[in-house]
Amino acid sequence: MQAALASALLAALAAGPAAAAEAFVTDQPAGQVVVVDLDHMTTAARIEVPGEPAGIAVSADGTRAYVTSPEGRFVSVIDTAARRVLRRIALDGGPLGIAVAPAGRPLYVADWYAKRLWVLDPEGEAAPASVAVGTSPSGVAVTPDGRFVLTADRDDNALSLIDAGSLTRLAVIPVGTRPFGVTIDADGRRAYAANVGSNDVSVVDLAARRVMGTVKVGERPYAVALARGRGFVTNQYGGTVSVFDLETLAPLAKIEVGDYPEGIAASADGARVYVANWFSNSLSAIDTEGLKVVGEVTVGDGPRAFGQFIR
Repeated sequence: MQAALASALLAALAAGPAAAAEAFVTDQPAGQVVVVDLDHMTTAARIEVPGEPAGIAVSADGTRAYVTSPEGRFVSVIDTAARRVLRRIALDGGPLGIAVAPAGRPLYVADWYAKRLWVLDPEGEAAPASVAVGTSPSGVAVTPDGRFVLTADRDDNALSLIDAGSLTRLAVIPVGTRPFGVTIDADGRRAYAANVGSNDVSVVDLAARRVMGTVKVGERPYAVALARGRGFVTNQYGGTVSVFDLETLAPLAKIEVGDYPEGIAASADGARVYVANWFSNSLSAIDTEGLKVVGEVTVGDGPRAFGQFIR
């Protein structure tokens, strides 16, 4: 028994301490990504990323962060442990929304200035492929099995459903007015589109390829995070986060955060939701059970954090 306990202790020591949860927040006007230690809500590092960085996708294993720069026309590949940019991938358009496949590659990048979604290997040298989508694609999301990709086509009031294997557009799903952020649940069954123009969230049945419900939220909803059976929606003009029940779609609360909240993402355990406040230059932490702000940290000028920015 003592030998077994000793072996277990040695194994635990060899494994080392678990990595702290971190947020990688794009500060668009400041030209940087700010790394936040979420356990202490303190700034851990600042990484220079020019070209007005906006979109962000952290890989499932947490080793890479991919950042879009719409004005610089490139994607930056960041080593999250070393806190440095490894390479930049040039794109001849306006890269905005970004998502990474569950396996770590490829990347999917929405071209805000054209009706296309780029598909690229962040580690390879091959030229990006592309697939036609709708007008002004913004948010991008991938199903957990990696089989399908969604884009929120803002100026078409629709989502595009793309087959990741054949890179074909399978369906156009009408939603509310001017969808911007789009999120897929952990089961890959439902998608949630934040509709900036109609102040609501469209709940989409992906198998049926249709809207199954609509949730009224605050003014100018930007993006949606999902945690512990609830949806959390940033309302840009309201300075709030709307909360609703994922099963009944009933509204539960509105939580005051900073000014002009935009990016939003949940922690791995769902206990916290983090909100980037564009005008307040801050990141707020929300307790998903108590439905209240429990922490805040100043980041930099104009945080957007549009995408999955937690590792």
